[in-house]
Amino acid sequence: MNYQIYPAILILQDKQIYRGWTLLNSITSFGEIVFNTGMTGYQEIITDPSYKEQIITFTYPEIGNTGINYEDNESKKIHVKGIIAKNFCFSPSNWRKQKSLVSYIIKNEIPHIFGIDTRSLTRHLRKQGSINGCISSQYFNKSLLESKLKIINKIKYNDLVKQVTTNNIYEFQEYSNKYFSYLRYKTNTKYGQDLNIIVIDFGVKYNILSRLYNYGCNIKILPATSSYKTIKSYHPDGILLSNGPGDPSIIKYATKTIQEIIKYTNIPIFGICMGHQIISLALKAKTFKLKFGHRGLNHPSGIQQKVEVTSQNHGFAVNKESLCQNSLNLTHFNLNDNTVAAIFHNKKPIFSVQYHPEASPGPHDSDYLFKYFIKLTKKFKNYYN
Repeated sequence: MNYQIYPAILILQDKQIYRGWTLLNSITSFGEIVFNTGMTGYQEIITDPSYKEQIITFTYPEIGNTGINYEDNESKKIHVKGIIAKNFCFSPSNWRKQKSLVSYIIKNEIPHIFGIDTRSLTRHLRKQGSINGCISSQYFNKSLLESKLKIINKIKYNDLVKQVTTNNIYEFQEYSNKYFSYLRYKTNTKYGQDLNIIVIDFGVKYNILSRLYNYGCNIKILPATSSYKTIKSYHPDGILLSNGPGDPSIIKYATKTIQEIIKYTNIPIFGICMGHQIISLALKAKTFKLKFGHRGLNHPSGIQQKVEVTSQNHGFAVNKESLCQNSLNLTHFNLNDNTVAAIFHNKKPIFSVQYHPEASPGPHDSDYLFKYFIKLTKKFKNYYN
């Protein structure tokens, strides 16, 4: 199939300009420009709520080689504000392919630019830090775009969770997602049977829910704004705090709720990414914005010469010095920059990680954490019953 291409411009808030091409005429999109170093997983990234309000630079030279299928989406919506790529594959080949990435982009009108030096852009972002920017095939007036960039909202101090969390309480039922995964053959589907797990949705990925479901858990998903009273009314055996976008320090309503759960109950809590940050804030720690964030599939995390290769996607982190060392153990560090990657409470059944143990397409080094969470939940349920 022949596609019509149009000239496009990428302009950053620091006035840096890149020129390339697009498959969509007359589009303009603003967002925070970030980069992801993964070689695979573009479909999951595009549909991941944690990328809300962000324009993603893919550092891998070509994306789209395996096309798009309808099983690997991480949510029902496209959340990215745009895509930046060196090149798109126009002739994908994969046995699961149901359409090409380029046709998916055109049908869903996803703002994008390709044909630029993404490695050069990534080096610039590493030096300057994540920065707001704009993709446009509609306007090419530099002064106009720069003036518009000055008034867009920044990710910091902005509550994006309310834009992606569910409005309704619902039960998770399995669907065909990940049906081919080798993980399914390693999962005891009755291990978590009869456990009622509440997932607080800060922007949850489907694969988190799928991993819990594969252990046989009964799963209810609640909005991020749910009160302590509402959560308790569902009699949870365990609580999982999901991933999500934006500045965790703004999500004070969730922090307050988790503080109450920690104070008044012994319900096991497992936090992932945003969930990790909310737990830390509830325990009086502080968070800060990273210069250019952690986004990729090969971040080493560990401690004392024990290392897991992890998938990460976050622009904020927990301040190590602000953690209460008397009540918390730091079990993992990000070994690229020594930031906090995992914590465990000394007196409560609470732990959290600043990476994605459910990661698809991978890696799967930390998938054991789901089994650990279920084991912990079963132990406390049996103890109090």
